[in-house]
Amino acid sequence: MLTSDQQTSAPARYGAGAQAFHWLTAILVLAAFLYGPGGSEQRVYAAATDFDRQLHETLGLCVFVLSAVRLAWRVLHDDPEPVPVARWMGIAATTVQVLLYVLLFLVPMTAIGGAWLEGHPLTWLAGEIRPLIAPAHDLGAQLAGIHGWLGDAILWLAGLHALAALYHHFFLRDGVLRSMLPGR
Repeated sequence: MLTSDQQTSAPARYGAGAQAFHWLTAILVLAAFLYGPGGSEQRVYAAATDFDRQLHETLGLCVFVLSAVRLAWRVLHDDPEPVPVARWMGIAATTVQVLLYVLLFLVPMTAIGGAWLEGHPLTWLAGEIRPLIAPAHDLGAQLAGIHGWLGDAILWLAGLHALAALYHHFFLRDGVLRSMLPGR
């Protein structure tokens, strides 16, 4: 049970770097999801969806690179002390954070593997990255299917993460959301 002091005390804030990584990652993941053409290989690589696919791939690779830099940043910089919460909430928060980090790497990795195994290059900004592995079309199609499922999963998990932040803000009033918002 939380005391009234624990409910009203604000946690230390995340630094500007951590906040920038957090919000930029969220924006890139959402944009990549929205521009993902989805569907069969024929639909994804059709001329009509070429712009969306290329933008989706570029955004996804940006998520991958940003996540690697963000993880290195997190290792080198301390997070603020977590707000005291019920044990189950702390476990849930840690679990969701770990799963989000895992998905930030698995979603792009399954896309890269799927595309290359199907024999397709990846779009990175204005250029292409040719496959670095030998084609195995059926395995590539399976990875592409897993990529789609994991892409949905990261959005659902991020949504749960956002709902938890709103719960902390409006019901627990413990400052968790404010600790990740820019400004004062």
